[in-house]
Amino acid sequence: MASKKSDDRKTLVIVGAGGYGGVLAHELSVKFHASKLDYNLVVINPRPYYLHNVASARSVVSALDNLEERALIPYDNLFVNGNGTFIQSKVISIQEKGRGLGGHLKLANGDSVAYDALVLSPGSTWPGPIGLPDDHDALCAQLTEWRAKFAAAKEIAVVGGGAVGIELAGEIRDIYPNKKIYLIHAASLPLNDAFPDKFRSFLAQIITRRNIELVLGDRLEVPPEGTVGVTTQNGRHLPNVDLVIPCVGPKPNSAFISSLGPAVLSERGFVKVDPTFEVQGHPGVFAVGHICDLPEQKQLGKNYWHLPVASANIIRFLAGQPLTKVYKAPPESLAVSVGKTDGATYFGYLWGIVLGQWVTGMIKGPLFINLYRKKLGLLPEAPRL
Repeated sequence: MASKKSDDRKTLVIVGAGGYGGVLAHELSVKFHASKLDYNLVVINPRPYYLHNVASARSVVSALDNLEERALIPYDNLFVNGNGTFIQSKVISIQEKGRGLGGHLKLANGDSVAYDALVLSPGSTWPGPIGLPDDHDALCAQLTEWRAKFAAAKEIAVVGGGAVGIELAGEIRDIYPNKKIYLIHAASLPLNDAFPDKFRSFLAQIITRRNIELVLGDRLEVPPEGTVGVTTQNGRHLPNVDLVIPCVGPKPNSAFISSLGPAVLSERGFVKVDPTFEVQGHPGVFAVGHICDLPEQKQLGKNYWHLPVASANIIRFLAGQPLTKVYKAPPESLAVSVGKTDGATYFGYLWGIVLGQWVTGMIKGPLFINLYRKKLGLLPEAPRL
C-alpha cells in the first residue's frame, strides 16, 4: 500500500543507518531541530540497531566481555525529541518522478515510502564470519557457530591480508595463543598500494611477531567445510589447515539502486556521485559511505569528511538552493590492530607518519564503541571495572 504524507512538509529519506547513514540521520535531526527546519526525516534500515562492524572481528572469535551486547547500538535517540520515523525494512526499488521532484521507495514489506530528497547509504556485504545477517536470532546463532569453529580448529588460514583479515588473525591469536595461523594475501605485502611500503613492511613485521605466518603473493580458494589440508594457488601445501576464513573484501549493497538505471553504477557496483555527493544524473538523490564510486579506501572514519559535505548539500537542496559544498578526499590514513594491544598506524600527512603498538592500542583497543554511541545520540557507557 502506497504511503501518503500527513502534511505538506518535505520528506528526506535515508536508506541505511550504519556508520554513515545513521550518523547523518542524527546530525541532520540535530540541525533541523536547532535551526527550526521543518522537514520530515525518515530512516529505513533492515536491523533495529546499528551493527558496529569495527567490533565484528573481535566479537566473532570469542564471547569474552559479551562484546556484541555493546556493539549492537540501539536507535533509541536517533531523532531529537523523537521527531523522525524509523522503518525496519529493506528497499527493493526506487521510482523517481524525475527532474529532482522526488519519488517513492518500494519496501520488502510491501509498503511504499514517498520522498522529496533521498540519501543512499546501504553499506556493504562481507564474506565469512563478519558478514552477519540482519535477523537478530540468526546473527546470534552465527556468532555462536563461528566461535565454536575457531575453538575446534587445529590450524587456521585467513584469506585476505587487508585490514579486516589482519585484525581477524590478530583477534584469533589473542584468544588462541598456541594455534597455527596463516594469513594468505595476493600482494607482496599486507594491505594494498594505497599505503606506502614502509608502513606495509612495518605491519608485516608486527604480524610475524605475533606468530602469524604470512603467505604473500599467493591465493587460496575456500574449500568445502570439513576439508583438512589445502593447497595454495602457487602450490604451497598446508596439510593441517582445517578452517579457512575468507576476508577478501566486501561487495556494495547496490542491487536495488540499479532501479535508477544501469548507468548509475560502476562495473563493480558502486554508485557514481558528483563531488557534492549527489548521484550523477539524479537531482535530489545523494549517496554517502562505502557505496560511493570514489578513488579512495573504503573506511568508516571517512564519514568525518563525507557527512559535512553531504549534509550541507542536502539542506540546500531541500531549500531549493544550488549545491555548493564539494568533497575533497583526505590523505589516506589507517590504524590496523593485531590483537587488542598491538598493531600499526599510518597518517598520510607530511612525509607519511608511521606509529606502532602504543598509539594503535590507544586508537583501536576500545573499538570506537563509545564514540559511535555518542554519534547516534546515546550517552557513552561508563567504564567497565
